[in-house]
Amino acid sequence: MVENTPLDIEEIVRDSFDENETEQLAEKLDQLEPEEIAIALEAMPLEQRVSTWLTLEKEQQIASLTYMRVDARSNIFKQLETPQLHDLVEEIDVDDLIELLDELPDAIYQYACSRMDQSEKRWLDQALTYDDEQCGRYADHDVLIVSKNAKVRDAVRLFKKLTEDAEYQEALFVVDRTGRYVGLLQGIRLLGQPNHMPVVEFIDAEAPVVQGDMELDTGSDLVARSGYSALAVVDGEGKLLGRLSIGEALENVRRSLEGQFMHTAGLDEEEDLFAPIVNSAKRRALWLGINLLTAFLAAWTIGLFEATLQQVVALAVLMPIVASMGGIAGSQTLTLIIRGLALGQITPQTYWTLMRKELSIGAINGVLWALVIAGITYLWFGDWIIAGVISFAIVINICVAAFSGVVIPVWLEKMKIDPALSGSVILTTVTDVIGFFAFLGLGSLFLL
Repeated sequence: MVENTPLDIEEIVRDSFDENETEQLAEKLDQLEPEEIAIALEAMPLEQRVSTWLTLEKEQQIASLTYMRVDARSNIFKQLETPQLHDLVEEIDVDDLIELLDELPDAIYQYACSRMDQSEKRWLDQALTYDDEQCGRYADHDVLIVSKNAKVRDAVRLFKKLTEDAEYQEALFVVDRTGRYVGLLQGIRLLGQPNHMPVVEFIDAEAPVVQGDMELDTGSDLVARSGYSALAVVDGEGKLLGRLSIGEALENVRRSLEGQFMHTAGLDEEEDLFAPIVNSAKRRALWLGINLLTAFLAAWTIGLFEATLQQVVALAVLMPIVASMGGIAGSQTLTLIIRGLALGQITPQTYWTLMRKELSIGAINGVLWALVIAGITYLWFGDWIIAGVISFAIVINICVAAFSGVVIPVWLEKMKIDPALSGSVILTTVTDVIGFFAFLGLGSLFLL
């Protein structure tokens, strides 16, 4: 087991630029866990990343790659020659190959398969029957399996074979002679039990089971909340595919939350910090283009009231306030609903209750801040009509923002579009257009 040392990314990156520090850099990396090595490598420009990665032992190379973002490790593969890739995958295990296969060239993947024995190929074929968002694809085959006809002494013997490097192996998975999962057997329940007793007497009947076709986020959340160090993953016939451990589950949850955060800015969570400029520019150009279209839509709405703005300049000065208040109110509701969707808390039964709640909150806050803004506007321009116009527009836009903040993410979820990725863009468009239309429309009605 490696020692746990503080991860000083700045120091490691600095050493990667100094050829005289190669040996010292290797020693520092050797003290880190694979996920920490991955973080350090991603913090390096591509040239230093590859040269540093090549100094690692093969086991560290593979392990660190599995923890890296897709784009970052793909950029490493592109820098390697075919013999180097052959050497890397020559003895790779099934679980690591599954994690890397989407970025590996097809010829290298085929080479890795040719080096596997029949049981490994069978595991691989089984995993690939599931897509890359399902638990069955990532079921860990490093499991302790015991027959339902086994005795306590057989189970104890399996536990004694564990090494100090074994992780999340506090339980055995009991199967019948056809490989169907029977139940989970925690080692602690065998303490003090007679050796001749059958293991099925001590199966934990309350342990949940992860279905192979279950979404990875859902399965990870199930494991994280279960209180067990690992849960069985089974196929449609109930046969044991492997396990999903708490470590892998928490890593999946972390990645999912990071992805949602990145999506709110229109970015891909798998994007490499030091990806080629052209690639990064292409990815970001799409959302800049979408934002441009929405901006033109808002500008077109303003253009409809050009005559009003020319006669009442105060409206142009106050206009951003209306859009801003609606945008903030809407984003609060949007964030709440996206979180609820992610946690499975929003159902058809609770949807309308939630809608009424958010509209009520919007109405209360709309009236409250409309009165405040009306008072400030009157003190500023000395015109009660302008103050009334902006106050009504504020109430309308905040209520519309609350409504949209509920409807938009739910609608996007039904359309199989990630609401964290596009929800904020659509919401901003709605609050801008409605806000400008309400404010300038009321202005035209009462001021001209």
